[in-house]
Amino acid sequence: MPPPPRPDAAAAPEAQPADGLPTSPDDPRIDVRRSRRRKRTVSARLEGQTVVVLMPAGLPRAEERRLIADMLTRLQRSGRRAGTKASDEDLMRRATALSNEWLDGRPRPRVVRWVSAMTTRWASCSPGSEEIRISEALRDVPAYVLDYVVVHELAHLTVPGGHTPQFWAAVRRYPRTERAMGYLEAYARVLRTGPGGAGRAEGDGDGDGGGEGDGERVGDLIQVDDDEVAPG
Repeated sequence: MPPPPRPDAAAAPEAQPADGLPTSPDDPRIDVRRSRRRKRTVSARLEGQTVVVLMPAGLPRAEERRLIADMLTRLQRSGRRAGTKASDEDLMRRATALSNEWLDGRPRPRVVRWVSAMTTRWASCSPGSEEIRISEALRDVPAYVLDYVVVHELAHLTVPGGHTPQFWAAVRRYPRTERAMGYLEAYARVLRTGPGGAGRAEGDGDGDGGGEGDGERVGDLIQVDDDEVAPG
């Protein structure tokens, strides 16, 4: 069996599309170009508003989707290295797209914005004001992890009552939920114990106020199992 295709390092984009980079392999702004001459590498680049992904022909659909998602993450990281910084408007557009794709477009937040970095509380949602706040600490996580956190907060706007089984059923419509939970669990340990990452106490607030409740700790973003949910 031949080895799986190897993703090339994606070139840093010269200019980011006005409405942000795609976050889903199904985004219509992605142009997949398959070549029978290309055997082992996958690469991606920006051409105006389009992300062009070059890959070998004949790959299974699931493998294509995985590789496209990986390349989107690489492009986003290279964009950050080039000085690109997503704005509140970018975050709002991202939330709208995720609502449409995974939650039938039902949650329509009035505001989605970044707030100052916090290590134990990474997001919050105020159903009364329809406002979602995302910690700056999540700017550097992979796109699929940020998407999961946004979907989690969006679900609070449509399923009241905290982290109920009905709430988790809505969240798990996002297909990379399990992978994102694993990443967040590990990332929390890195922030607490890594270089300069002594972390803040679990009782720390989000430093921003304006919310109904204290916001989401990492335990609130992870479902323990099908019958037991993390305390909220």
